[in-house]
Amino acid sequence: MNKLPASAGWVWVKQGFVLFRKQPAELSTLFISYMFLMLALNLVPLIGAVLPLILVPVFAMAFMQACVHVEQGRRVYPNLLLTGFRSPAFRTLALLGVLYLLAAVLAVGASSLVDGGVFWKVMNGKLMLDSPEVRDSALPLGMLFSAMVYIPAAMAFWYAAPLIAWKDMTLTKAVFYSFFTVKNAGKAFLLYGLAWFALGILLPTIASTFLALVAGKTLAVFVLMPLSIVLTVVMYCSFYPTYTEFFGRPYPTQPVAETEQ
Repeated sequence: MNKLPASAGWVWVKQGFVLFRKQPAELSTLFISYMFLMLALNLVPLIGAVLPLILVPVFAMAFMQACVHVEQGRRVYPNLLLTGFRSPAFRTLALLGVLYLLAAVLAVGASSLVDGGVFWKVMNGKLMLDSPEVRDSALPLGMLFSAMVYIPAAMAFWYAAPLIAWKDMTLTKAVFYSFFTVKNAGKAFLLYGLAWFALGILLPTIASTFLALVAGKTLAVFVLMPLSIVLTVVMYCSFYPTYTEFFGRPYPTQPVAETEQ
């Protein structure tokens, strides 16, 4: 596996913007449809709270396939959300989602070693963020520790879904290849993560604070919401070039008519 320079991380971000600019309305509609579907899944009795997380790998293939459509000049429609459900690998993708859930629970639970269980209680709804117990706790450190614990799992899951769906890999093999691919491109992924931290968190925060001071909170909300949606969709689009960097495109790069000649 070839080593990449750190600058590749920024290239992936820029490629995400390139993909988004080709079909901004269609990709945004796909994302908004996904959000409404997530809200609907939360209403499912008993398992509604965990179902959206379990189905993350399934829905991830919808956005990956959307990028393929954009790249091929095909229109993106909301029915792409069913891509993962129609895949022969659906059961494996769902099993991967169970691993997502277990890893998240383990990471949040590990934060108890730092903050005495405050983050765990907040995530379970037993504590509100504005409660005195939270204000007087080490919640930020607990959240940071939880994120650090989750990093190895994130590395293992990063490419797992497309490797399962597009490369026909078993769950174990996909997780293995994903982990070591990310590990070998550590510098690029570090810059990639820092870039999205700046674009996805710092930029909206600064923009909303400035607008709230200049024009009021109402305008800040109206600007921040579409900005956050756009940046989130671009981030989803940028996942695709990180995949093609190492595993190639999931379709022939030449038209069939040319390859047959």
